[in-house]
Amino acid sequence: MKELISNISNFFYRDEDKNWILTIFWNSLYIAFFLLPLGIKLPTPFFVLAIVLGVLHIFKSKKEFITDNKALLLFPLYFVVLTLGLLYTDNVYDGIKLLQRSLSLLLFPIIFLFVKEDASAVRKLFEFLLVGLLFSFFINLALGIQSTLEAIKRGIIIETIDSIELLETVITGWDFFIREEFSRLVNSNYVSIYILLVLSFYLKRKLASRLQLLIILILFTYLFLLASKWAYLALTIISLILIFNIGDRNRRYTMFVIFFLAVLVFVDNPRMSVFYNRVRNFTNIESYEAMSSEKSRLLIWDACIKLIGESPFLGYGTGDANDILLREYATLGYEHNLKRKYNAHNQFFQTWLQTGVLGFIVLAAIFVILGRRMRRSPNELAVFLILLISLLFESMLVRFNGIVFFSIIIPLLLKKRSILSSRIIRNEPILGNNSK
Repeated sequence: MKELISNISNFFYRDEDKNWILTIFWNSLYIAFFLLPLGIKLPTPFFVLAIVLGVLHIFKSKKEFITDNKALLLFPLYFVVLTLGLLYTDNVYDGIKLLQRSLSLLLFPIIFLFVKEDASAVRKLFEFLLVGLLFSFFINLALGIQSTLEAIKRGIIIETIDSIELLETVITGWDFFIREEFSRLVNSNYVSIYILLVLSFYLKRKLASRLQLLIILILFTYLFLLASKWAYLALTIISLILIFNIGDRNRRYTMFVIFFLAVLVFVDNPRMSVFYNRVRNFTNIESYEAMSSEKSRLLIWDACIKLIGESPFLGYGTGDANDILLREYATLGYEHNLKRKYNAHNQFFQTWLQTGVLGFIVLAAIFVILGRRMRRSPNELAVFLILLISLLFESMLVRFNGIVFFSIIIPLLLKKRSILSSRIIRNEPILGNNSK
C-alpha cells in the first residue's frame, strides 16, 4: 500500500524547497489539465485555486520578474484593451462576462513571470492532459455507442435479416456516431487542439514500448472520430514538416507512403464527404438551410470583413461584437448563421470586432513573437502552427476552456526557456516509457 501511494505521489509536483504554495499551484494545474477534456465545469475550481496561489506566491516571494520574458506582458495588455472596449459598448453585461472569463489572460502570464518552472513540472502538464484525453476517449466511446444504438432503434426497424438493410443501418449509425455523438463532453475543436499538442509534444520521440504505440493509435482514432476539419489541416501540415525533417532518404520515403495511406483514411471520413459536396455547391443559395459548417464559416468571415471595413479603428465594443455580427447576418440574409448565433469563428476577426485595430495588433504581436521564437526546430514550428490555425478557424478566446488553456500554454512557450527546449522535449521519457 505504501509503495502504491509512493508511486502515485511521484506523478505530482514536489517543490525542492518545500514551498507549499508552489506545490499546490502546480498540482492544481495538473488536476485541471487532466479534467480539461472531461468538461469545463470540472477543472474550473482548480484553475481558480492555481490563480489564487500564484498571486499569493508573487507577494510572498518578493522576487523581481525575469526581464527577458517581457513578451508575456502582451497578455495583460490584451486584457486592458478588452477592458477599454467596455467604454463604448452597449451590451455591458456580455462585455463584463467576457472579461470575467478572460481574467486568466491577465493573471497567469503575470504569475509565470515570477514562477520558475522546471522541465519535469511542465512535462507533467502534458502527461496529465494525455491521461485526461484517454479517459475522455473511452467515456465518449461509451456514450456515443449508447446514443447511436438508441437513435438507430428509434429510426430504423429491421424486420428481416437482410444484408442491404443491415449495411444501411451500420452506415447510418456510423454517420451519426462521428463528431456529434463523439464530442459530448467538450466541443470537438477544443479536444482536437489538446490531442494535436500532445501528439506534437511526444510524437518526435522513438516508440520504445507497446504502451506508447497504443496511446498514439488511440489519439489518432480520437482525432479521426472528432472529425474537426481544421485539425485535419493542421495534422497534414505538421506531418509534412516532420517528414521533410527526416534525414535518412529511405526512411523519409517510407514515412511518405504511410502518410499518404493515412490521408486516404482521414479523407474518407463521412463528415469529409459531406464537406466536399457542399463546398462544390457553395453558391447555391437554395440549399442554404442544408449548409455545412465550412460554408457558413465562409459567410461568417464575409460578414466580419464588411463590418471591420465600416469600423476599423475602434471596432464595436467588447460586449457588442456578437450583437453587431448578428445584425449583419440579418442584413445580408444569412438566416442559417443568424439562427445559430454564430460568432466570428476566427479569433483575429473576433478581436478586431471587439476592440478594433489595437486589439488585433496586440494579438498579432503575440503570435509574431511566438513564431520567431519557435522557428528553431520542426517540433516547435508544428506546435506554433497548431495554435495559429486553431485561432484562424475558431474564436478560441471567447469560451473559458479556450481562454484558460491559451493563457497557460502560450506564455510558457513565449518564455526564453521554452517548454519545448531540448532539455525538456528530448531528454524526458514519455508516459509508459521508463527508459533513460
